[in-house]
Amino acid sequence: MKNKDQNNQEAASVNYDLKSEAVEELLKAGTGDTPQYSKEELEKYRSGNKKFRIPDSVKILFIKAWFPGAVCFFFLWGLSAYVSNLWDMLFVMGIVHGMISDLLVNNIIRYMEKFPGQFEDWMLFPKKGMASFVLNLVFSCLIIYCVYYVYNVIGMIANSLGLVYYGVEPIMFGVFCMAFDMLFIGVKRLLVSIFRDARTAARSGGDQNRDETST
Repeated sequence: MKNKDQNNQEAASVNYDLKSEAVEELLKAGTGDTPQYSKEELEKYRSGNKKFRIPDSVKILFIKAWFPGAVCFFFLWGLSAYVSNLWDMLFVMGIVHGMISDLLVNNIIRYMEKFPGQFEDWMLFPKKGMASFVLNLVFSCLIIYCVYYVYNVIGMIANSLGLVYYGVEPIMFGVFCMAFDMLFIGVKRLLVSIFRDARTAARSGGDQNRDETST
C-alpha cells in the first residue's frame, strides 16, 4: 500500500510540474517581441487561395456592366409599353443610370478599396458631393445616347448585309455602357495627365528663369 501511495504522489507531482511549466511558457509567450511580417506576407493569408481569386479590375468591370444591364431590363423593357417617345425613354434611362452610378456603383467600388483612393481611377467623378452627382447624371445621359447610336449603326450594318437584327438586350447594353464609361474615364485620365505635365513644365521653366536671373 505504501508503495502504491508513493507512486500516486510521484505521478501527481510530475503532472503538477508539467502543468506549471506549460502555464509559465504561456505567460512568457506574451512578453516576448512580436514578430513583424511584411504587408505582402499578410495579404497571402488574408486573401485566401489566390488560385481562385478574382482580380479587382474584373469585379469593377462586371459591376459597371451589370447595373446598366439592369437599367435596360427594368426600364427599357419594362416601361417601353408606357413611354412611347424614344428620346424621353433615353432621358429617363440616362438619369436612372447616373443616379445608380453615383449612389451605388461608386460606393461599391469605394467599399472594395483596401485603402482610401485606391480605385479613384475607375470612377469618372470620384469625389462625393452634389457637383459629382450632377456631373454623373450628365455623363450618364451622354453614355446612353452613345450606346443608342451604336445600336443604330449595328442595325444598319445588319440590314445592309441581310442579317437578322434582334435589337437591344440587357447583356450587350451593359457591356456597351461599361465600354463608353471606361472610354470617358480614359479621356479624363489623358487630359489630367496632359494638364499635370504642362503645369510641371511651366513650374520647372519658371524656376530655371529665376536661377538664371539670380546668377
